[in-house]
Amino acid sequence: MGKKFWNLYAPIYKLVMKPDKKLYEMLYEKIPPLVNGKEVLEVATGPGLIAKKIAPYAKNITATDFAEGMIRKAKKGNNPDNLNFEVADAKKLPYEDKSFDVVIIANALHIMPDANKALNEAKRVLKNDGTLIAPNFVEHNSSKESTVWTRFLEKAGVSFEHTWIASEYKEFLEENGWNVEIFETEKARMTLAYAVCKKNGI
Repeated sequence: MGKKFWNLYAPIYKLVMKPDKKLYEMLYEKIPPLVNGKEVLEVATGPGLIAKKIAPYAKNITATDFAEGMIRKAKKGNNPDNLNFEVADAKKLPYEDKSFDVVIIANALHIMPDANKALNEAKRVLKNDGTLIAPNFVEHNSSKESTVWTRFLEKAGVSFEHTWIASEYKEFLEENGWNVEIFETEKARMTLAYAVCKKNGI
């Protein structure tokens, strides 16, 4: 599942995610206090749904995606001056060490073949006291609704590299050097695990 798929998917992403409105509204409420006045990087921004909602609270936001189509979609509309959309690979970010106060990776790690590399890059570009916000879909087959939705997405071409249950996702973050300070789950069409982390050993 490469750039071509996500470029084609970009125009309908917001529509497809509309049934998850409840989960996104939860993120729009929880994330702003954590980015208030800070330099923020969002990885795998897609069409920029989260970045556009939280931009009024941050000092600056750099929102990235590896798919050019997603970034073209994200740039449309009247975006605030402190929000910049860029094409970038989560596994090889073009930013200097310790450049950001907050890194956001939302609903993306479960579809990344090398999710650990994305986490390592997040750790590299975060300041020592920085925060990783990593909400992610888990428990793909925990209910009839989530099973049907998962199978629909797979038939549409979405590859799930990781189908963690919530506890496994938390363990994955910890094993990759993160101290998970907040971990909550919210059930909807698919369960969302909301994780807020700090670098281990800092």
